[in-house]
Amino acid sequence: MPTYDFICNNCEKRFDVFMTFSEYGNKPVYCEHCNSGNVRRRMTKVRIARSDESRMESMADDFSGFDGLEEDPKALGKMMRKVGREMGEEVPPEFEDVVDRLEAGQSPEEIESSLPDLGAGDE
Repeated sequence: MPTYDFICNNCEKRFDVFMTFSEYGNKPVYCEHCNSGNVRRRMTKVRIARSDESRMESMADDFSGFDGLEEDPKALGKMMRKVGREMGEEVPPEFEDVVDRLEAGQSPEEIESSLPDLGAGDE
């Protein structure tokens, strides 16, 4: 049975719904977090299978060296976004938030101090 991704317009949380092709569009969908019927379908990324070697080559072309990244938050954010895309895996919203902040010029230290729980539970 296919999985469909949704976002609740009320609580803005993501959730998945399992339903048959014939149920999709005919069966009402409710948020599993707040039970609201005010939801929208989330379009997921299309994934293309690539070898790890191909991914690393692609990243190496764009980032020949990592020198100076700690002094340039925008370049660090750009590199992290590229790595996130190249790995082809779903990244958590926190990752996107950190990358957005870096690309806006915020230093890693400022980000870390404003998000004290970042990385908690990864041990």
